[in-house]
Amino acid sequence: MSDWNASIIEEFRANEGKVGGPFAGATLLLLHTRGAKTGEDRVHPLMYQAKDDDVVIFASYAGAPSNPAWFHNVVADSDVTVEIGTDTVPMRARVTEGEERDRLWNRQKELVPSFADYENKTNRTIPVVVLERS
Repeated sequence: MSDWNASIIEEFRANEGKVGGPFAGATLLLLHTRGAKTGEDRVHPLMYQAKDDDVVIFASYAGAPSNPAWFHNVVADSDVTVEIGTDTVPMRARVTEGEERDRLWNRQKELVPSFADYENKTNRTIPVVVLERS
């Protein structure tokens, strides 16, 4: 895990899910996955969008040309755990497609305009993942 992520995770846990810096005021969660290649537990801080009892995450990777490692992990094993605030919740990941994906993605760009910048920086379609309570 990078020092950057480690410091965000530490701050998240110390402040009941709130962090400062570039993520001040953002809806942030900690996604726990199992490494698709290594089988090791991984933790990823991610912005999310609330959707009823579910949450939606975006494999934007800040507009990088490839998907982030966490996306490959949830495709390989959809059973994940999520920390939101002080709650830890088991969830199941589901990659969206078509109209559902477009609707959730467009809403995220409205809520957080930097996601439109990520889309403009890459040629890939950014995956949108719904995390459903298991």
